[in-house]
Amino acid sequence: MIRFHLLGTDPATGARRGRLSTPHGELETPLFMPVGTQATVKAMTPEELEAVGTRILLGNTYHLHLRPGAALIARAGGLHRFMNWSGALLTDSGGFQIYSLQTLRRVTDEGVLFRSHIDGSAHLFTPESVIAIQEQLGADMIMVLDDVVGAPCPRERAQEAVRRSAAWAARCKAAHTREDQALFGIVQGSTYLDLRLESVARTVELDFPGYAVGGLSVGEEKAQTWELLEPTCAALPAERPRYLMGVGFPEDLVEAVARGVDLFDCVLPTRLGRNGAALTWQGKINLRNARYRDDLGPLDPTCPCYTCTHYTRAYLRHLDKAREILGVRLVTYHNLFFYHRLMAEIRQALDAGTFPAWRKAFWERRQAGQEA
Repeated sequence: MIRFHLLGTDPATGARRGRLSTPHGELETPLFMPVGTQATVKAMTPEELEAVGTRILLGNTYHLHLRPGAALIARAGGLHRFMNWSGALLTDSGGFQIYSLQTLRRVTDEGVLFRSHIDGSAHLFTPESVIAIQEQLGADMIMVLDDVVGAPCPRERAQEAVRRSAAWAARCKAAHTREDQALFGIVQGSTYLDLRLESVARTVELDFPGYAVGGLSVGEEKAQTWELLEPTCAALPAERPRYLMGVGFPEDLVEAVARGVDLFDCVLPTRLGRNGAALTWQGKINLRNARYRDDLGPLDPTCPCYTCTHYTRAYLRHLDKAREILGVRLVTYHNLFFYHRLMAEIRQALDAGTFPAWRKAFWERRQAGQEA
């Protein structure tokens, strides 16, 4: 089981500094979790992930159920051993993947009947089966099955999702048997604040050891995401960890921390790495831009990561244009290093009591980069 220790809260913003104890190590929060959808973070080895500062990864129940199957992973000793990862793990329930495959699924109160995007085979995900799969996978933290809706969303559909997610959460909790795994509840409600607060109340009533905020960054404007997030987090129990699902631009992380979020995940740093884009304090660099063809400077002059201290922008652009795998690996390495460095700076500012000033300086750096 996990234990969350709230070490302090910034009085000006509500940003939180915490420590999350798991069966596979202690995690300093706020923190970012790289996404290992299919039991791997694309282009990275476990050793490289540890070197850039990763302490916890996210795995995907939907994809791992389809391939290679939870039974095989259980026979291998669980997901940690199967993927050779000694740090902490969180698995999501597959709710977002089912939402994104709308043409392949049908949602009822019983569960979700869907067809595999791999071979078209039929599968039924119920709250009970999703918990059984995640117990076989053996992650430290697991998620309830939720009914995910996008934005914009009719109010009636959002109300249905809140009702169904609460009912599914109760069934998930009843089905959960492993005491060494922490089951998180998930808040839904689309862009309707009253429905989100209703979802908070119904989910908190079930008394989960942690809570996730789902259904954001699925079509709404950033300003609306942040506007909804603040009262939602404020309504959650202060003594439990808060996880914002699937939101991950650097500015999103900074603003969500300021609203009380502890945990994040997103595919953004690895996806950008596969598409020739690097993240810096001044913003995103697109290596496919011709301006970098003859640029013999480092990717980010302020970054001490392996990529930035050994390779030039010109070389990285050459690798991307030649579609060499090394280019993907090096830029992904840098992007993940950047994310962990960002979160480390946030934690240091919270420890020092200077988070509001650090946040202001962060936005000034972004603005200067955009103007440049």
